[in-house]
Amino acid sequence: MKPPFRADQVGSLLRPLELVKAKRSRISKQQLSEIQDRAIVEAVRKQEAIGLQGVTDGEFRRDWWHLDFLSQLDGVTLKENPGPKFGGTEEQPPIPAVTGKLRYSRPVMIDDFSFLKKTTTKTAKFTIPSPSMLHLRAGRAGICYKEMEEFWSDAVAAYRTAIKAFADAGCTYLQLDDVAFAYLCDPKIRANCT
Repeated sequence: MKPPFRADQVGSLLRPLELVKAKRSRISKQQLSEIQDRAIVEAVRKQEAIGLQGVTDGEFRRDWWHLDFLSQLDGVTLKENPGPKFGGTEEQPPIPAVTGKLRYSRPVMIDDFSFLKKTTTKTAKFTIPSPSMLHLRAGRAGICYKEMEEFWSDAVAAYRTAIKAFADAGCTYLQLDDVAFAYLCDPKIRANCT
């Protein structure tokens, strides 16, 4: 069966307690990776058992659904979140700011995808944030480019290279997750985007 599928997983899966505790503890990267591997294998098995054809890794290797990808692009720096803040939690994600020329110059999350692909017998589905997430939270003030046309041109080139890297790794189902439309319901966010 090929995408699109009738039922699909969108977004991160809830982290298993073992993984949550491991992220908060002082264990080695290797130990954390082994716990993540086990959690991903279990999540894949559950998705396959309920009949999903497109299977994700639950985004279990990520700290933030979008920042783990964006922060690895050349020219992106994570900065403190000045607001507006997410309600109901103390932990706030940093804001990606474009502080230099945007490029995709090294593999980003390709190993994560490859682990998922070898773990499932179904279609390995991977998700990266859309290019709009480079601009949304910081707004124009977070983009160092003098001309926005050049910024968007470089963003397109970076994403083309990233998408090709995923395709070369065997990814046939790559979702570009774009939550910008939902953010635009907040007047504070809209004001920040101008």
